[in-house]
Amino acid sequence: MGVRAAAVPADLGDFGQIDTVVERTEQELGPVDLLINNAGIESSASFTRRTRDGLTAMVDINLTAPMLLTHRVLPGMLTRGEGHVVFISSLAGKRGIGYLEPYCATKAGIINLVQSLRAEYSGVPVGFSVVCPGFVMGDGMFQRYLDEGMRAPRLPGHTTADRVAAKVLAAIVRDLPEVHVNSVPLRPLLALAEVAPRFVERLAPLFGADRFFRRASAARGLVDSAAEDY
Repeated sequence: MGVRAAAVPADLGDFGQIDTVVERTEQELGPVDLLINNAGIESSASFTRRTRDGLTAMVDINLTAPMLLTHRVLPGMLTRGEGHVVFISSLAGKRGIGYLEPYCATKAGIINLVQSLRAEYSGVPVGFSVVCPGFVMGDGMFQRYLDEGMRAPRLPGHTTADRVAAKVLAAIVRDLPEVHVNSVPLRPLLALAEVAPRFVERLAPLFGADRFFRRASAARGLVDSAAEDY
């Protein structure tokens, strides 16, 4: 396509590699004017069945690492007077799902991080966007469950990696603050949740996401059986 690419591997769970991966990228390709924070991990389990190390690891990779990467490259963008940072969050960051507590918490944190950055740097030519996909079919975390024989919930809708990529590009070109990517429009439900949270809490089980991840957790023996007694 007439452009140069370079692969610079790093373990973003090791914060000591943050500076190294940026420095090596700049050596290969020049100053970073576009950062897409897409790295992330996810697993389903009852909250009480998770380990402390597992909880902190998800926070480290999903929330702290993209914050540190942004902190590392932002001064250069501000000096050059151009740049854009895109964070890949999730619709799970807009509405919590059972058995995904740490994942939902980190993705919600990403959304608020972008809002804060846009507020602080609203007067400079550097942009920040967050893209929130729903279930991504064909690739990624959700597809792993389907490959293991799970059936997708019918109501929440889905999307594809190609559509997510197209929305990322649109967010950069148009400096969009927040983009949702899903085949079923969920903005009305999310808006309703702000004014009628109890009603939406009762409605949410109909979408099947909580049941889906409970089944996935049960298949791995990671469901808190004591909670089932209540």
